[in-house]
Amino acid sequence: MTEQPLPVGPADIDAAARVIAPFAIRTPLLSFPVLNERVGAKVFLKPEMLQRTGSFKFRGAFNKVSSIPQDKRSGGVVAFSSGNHAQGVAAAAKILDMQATIVMPSDAPLSKRERTKSYGAEVVLYDRDKDDREAIARGIAEKRGATLVRPYDDPFVIAGQGTAGREIAEDMAALGVAPDIVVAPASGGGLIAGVATAVKARYPQAQLVVAEPEAFDDHKLSLASGHREAHAPAGRTICDALMALIPGEMTFAINGRLLSRGVTASDAEVGAAVAFAYRELKLVVEPGGAVGLAALLAGRLDAAGKNVVIVLSGGNVDADLFAELVA
Repeated sequence: MTEQPLPVGPADIDAAARVIAPFAIRTPLLSFPVLNERVGAKVFLKPEMLQRTGSFKFRGAFNKVSSIPQDKRSGGVVAFSSGNHAQGVAAAAKILDMQATIVMPSDAPLSKRERTKSYGAEVVLYDRDKDDREAIARGIAEKRGATLVRPYDDPFVIAGQGTAGREIAEDMAALGVAPDIVVAPASGGGLIAGVATAVKARYPQAQLVVAEPEAFDDHKLSLASGHREAHAPAGRTICDALMALIPGEMTFAINGRLLSRGVTASDAEVGAAVAFAYRELKLVVEPGGAVGLAALLAGRLDAAGKNVVIVLSGGNVDADLFAELVA
């Protein structure tokens, strides 16, 4: 039986790279002897906290918002996000002279809310435990004739996030080094889906691994079972950017086929990774952005003697939490 084509392919990511090139930052691959020696591997970090708005989310947001036809732009855009997608959409809308309205949880870090407003977006708060953020966003979009920009289940968003993987593949090729393992975090799965698509196109033997907070391991569960599964809807994690309940439909269509497995890290391990990145590497990484590094440092990856790429997906961490973690 012929497999169904995936919703996003390498050509879509190539097209997204051309769209975002004048506006996005091409983040480098960084390697540190202190990290390599600690884990016994050659590790390359993709620091997306250096990206515009402080996370990878700008890539997909700009690719999506720029795809909206001119005659549909007057209604603006609406998004729902705990912070990083919010800032990406708000920044993209500002560049393209469009109004943005962002539906954010009331417990999102204050820094993420304020930075979203700083791009000119209107912020509408909701209760994460009681309200349906997507329903709120849909209602606003319908009322205003705005375009809803989903955080992950959209081909333009996935293709935009995939430009990070395209850069990884190009930079590894330039170094003459083939990646054995590539790790990225996931909430809805757009980043790892795009990265996997781009990396697998150039390095089909590479293992693509998704990293998640402990107890928020819906991708790990879904990969093990072969179909989308939700994690237990209870508790909190310091990885506020990675709290989606279940993988996206479109993203899991890709991830279910391209990913090798999932790994997790506890909040304590993530906090230790944030502190390690700051003290030893001089990098500021938010907890959700550090979960892949945490899994590596905790020995969850079979990394010894291998070439490992880890995406540090963002650096928009609340100042008080960061001070607590690195103290």
